[in-house]
Amino acid sequence: MEVPQGYKQTSIGIIPEDWEVKELKDFLEFKNGINSEKDNYGSGFKFINVMEVIYNNIITDNLIKGSVLISESEKELYKVNIGDLLFNRTSETPSEIGLTSVYAGNDKNVVFGGFVIRGIFKDDSVAFDFKKVGFRSNIVRKQIIKYGQGAVRANIGQKDLEKVKIPVPPLPEQQKIAEILSAWDKAIETCQKTIEELRLRNKGLAQQLLSGKISNKNEEDQLKDYHIIGKYVKEVSKRNTALQEKRILSVTNSRGFINQSEQFGRELASADLSNYKIVKKGQFAYNPSRVNVGSLDMLRTFDAGVLSPMYVVFEVTSKDLIPEFLYYHLKTYWFIGHIPMFVQGSVRDTLSFDGFSGMKFYIPTLEEQKKIVTILDAAASELKHYEEKLNNLKLQKKGLMQQLLTGKVRVKI
Repeated sequence: MEVPQGYKQTSIGIIPEDWEVKELKDFLEFKNGINSEKDNYGSGFKFINVMEVIYNNIITDNLIKGSVLISESEKELYKVNIGDLLFNRTSETPSEIGLTSVYAGNDKNVVFGGFVIRGIFKDDSVAFDFKKVGFRSNIVRKQIIKYGQGAVRANIGQKDLEKVKIPVPPLPEQQKIAEILSAWDKAIETCQKTIEELRLRNKGLAQQLLSGKISNKNEEDQLKDYHIIGKYVKEVSKRNTALQEKRILSVTNSRGFINQSEQFGRELASADLSNYKIVKKGQFAYNPSRVNVGSLDMLRTFDAGVLSPMYVVFEVTSKDLIPEFLYYHLKTYWFIGHIPMFVQGSVRDTLSFDGFSGMKFYIPTLEEQKKIVTILDAAASELKHYEEKLNNLKLQKKGLMQQLLTGKVRVKI
């Protein structure tokens, strides 16, 4: 590749001439975290664990939930100071190995756990705000993932971290890059807050509408609109005997119906799909052992697919119930909260179709159902808009990081 004017070829690619390539050992001193006895956790000094590092590129004191009881001398060995860099040392997922977080708190009594590696900076060659983004760049991440070892879990140690190379801009440019990316962080944070507020609003709205509390009916009339759901639905157990359906589906609690390969990275189903249940658009399915955590959905994305025989598949058969109205019922806390009253099982509680059929739901007239569905659809649409906006902001930030942290795009100082 031709090297543009003002750039140079290095071991990690083409970067601006005034940038340096440094190994992490050039400016970081590493130390593994504390491993204490089980009984010591739950009190004592604040304790940064691996999950807090994975999910936050910056850790403030309010984000630290754990604690560990250790001596003062141990605390001095494992304490974390503002500006220290923390690495995730081990993970079942290679993409999470070696993720970094910067400690930005003021507590002088914070320590870090055994699955975390602390990096203390030897000098001031890296700006504080640049630490939040520079060590999560694609260049750094690819190297760390490459060094991560382990057949079951990905692991990385101090020796491998020391060899990781990073392009380092001059300090003024570091600060400007961090400032630009910080603007996206603020937009992402604002969008996330809006999403949380909308989710709470939607849950409250569904609770009110699906119980008849917002209607003009008195309590006695509201109770008359509660009906046993078994009158409106029937179980469907059509098998894929002719192997006509090839799409293998799963039902998740976060995304509903998805291709099984998306959930596990590969298809886990047996080669013989003849005993699998066929599910068609507009029908419902749930995992009897995981319905209590929300593994239930109505198929809308695909025309048809097949599910493991363990799933319960059913459909609305009555003209007096709109399937979408039932769908919103099945996503409420009210439904989840009532499941334990209808489950059965000696080892693991499961909700059979007979158990589900015995539940009572608020089912008003078709006209009222349509109005409620319209309102809840609009609320869901608004939430989806912000979720898509959040995803776009994250993609924009990722693209900006790739451009700014490699010097492909220069900033004006």
